[in-house]
This record gives sequence, C-alpha cells and structure tokens, in this order.
Amino acid sequence: MIFIQFLIIAFALFVISKIILSFKRRKISFKSLLFWLGLWLPIPAVFLLPQITNYLAEILGFWRGADVAVYLSILLIFYLMFRMFVELEKIESDITTIVRKIALDDKDNRK
Repeated sequence: MIFIQFLIIAFALFVISKIILSFKRRKISFKSLLFWLGLWLPIPAVFLLPQITNYLAEILGFWRGADVAVYLSILLIFYLMFRMFVELEKIESDITTIVRKIALDDKDNRK
C-alpha cells in the first residue's frame, strides 16, 4: 500500500510540475492553471491523509470516503467531457465559417 501511495503522490507532483511549466511557457492561461492545480493539489493530500475523505463523506452523507472520491471523480469527468464537447462544437463552427469564407473568396477571385 505504501508503494502505491508513493507512486500516486509522485505522479501527482510530476503532473503539478508540468502544469506550472506549461503556465510559465504560456501554453495555458492563469484560469487553466488555477483549475488544474485545484484538481491535482488535493490528490497528494488525500493519499497522505485519507481521513480527509472520511470527513467529507460524513458531511455529504456517504458511508465511506472512497465513495466520495469516486462520485466526485465521475462528476468531474462528465463535466470535462461536456466542456470538451462545447469547445469542439465551437471549433467545428469556426472551421466551417473559415472554409466558407475561403470558398467565396476563391470564387470571387476566379471571376
């Protein structure tokens, strides 16, 4: 169990360092930095102090802390999927607009 905790904490710290480097290289915005740090920073804390999830479970009315972690993870995954879907729809719309403009400009240039 200790080995798995060590691996998960090491991986979370690795991801956190990548997030910070991405922000410093201006690959992600400050808003994204806060979102991803808010997502990844609690992971080492939960694995170092698992009673945190038990306390949260009591507040939310669940039996075990692991249940809270699973339910919150599933909710977060669905939310992120929704955000990706909305962004993908926007990108598709933007591409369609650009292609139409290029096609109309090309048509006008051929005349």
